Amino acid sequence: MKVSTANFSSIRTDRVEKVKVLFLDRDGTINKDQGEYVATREQMVLIERAGEAIALARRAGFRIVVVTNQAGIARGITTIEQVEDINRYLNELLSAAGASYDRCYFCPSHPGHPHPEYDRYMDCRKPSTGMVDQAVSDFLEDGFDVERSESFFIGDKTIDIECGLRAGLRTILVRTGHNEEELCREKNITPEFVADNLFDAVAGYVLGTS
Repeated sequence: MKVSTANFSSIRTDRVEKVKVLFLDRDGTINKDQGEYVATREQMVLIERAGEAIALARRAGFRIVVVTNQAGIARGITTIEQVEDINRYLNELLSAAGASYDRCYFCPSHPGHPHPEYDRYMDCRKPSTGMVDQAVSDFLEDGFDVERSESFFIGDKTIDIECGLRAGLRTILVRTGHNEEELCREKNITPEFVADNLFDAVAGYVLGTS
């Protein structure tokens, strides 16, 4: 849940390895959107072939990062401990499909539900780029330089596409989950590609253009 960004001016970039990253929304993109905040492991159900899609991306050299708004924490619907447990369980499900994520970031804040502990993380809430920027910073600390122009942001909502565009990433909207294709058009927020689901996005587009 760290949201600070690093000052890279003193870092020797010739000593780091360049990597490309698949930034993924969680609910509605990887797992089924149940119409409410996922608070139990039973509610975490992968979308068909989502695990296979992530496995394909990993084999193609992509690092996998999950970035998800979890305002249910600020709203008192879920807890940080529940969200962290669900994220661990998500990786267990992905592992069963031969996949996994490298990092997972979640934002507990909500502008309509002020909270003395979580309001300081407001700039991590999508469509703000705080979680993406933090991931890039964390990768750099570990010796990896994220090539944003070769990395993708995939999600089911307009805020995912807007976040990806602001962060300088290539963007894909999936029709699973909220499927906000029409809303993207209304707001003139244009993804690079629209896919039926995560597998279609990865196998049908990402791996053919990267």
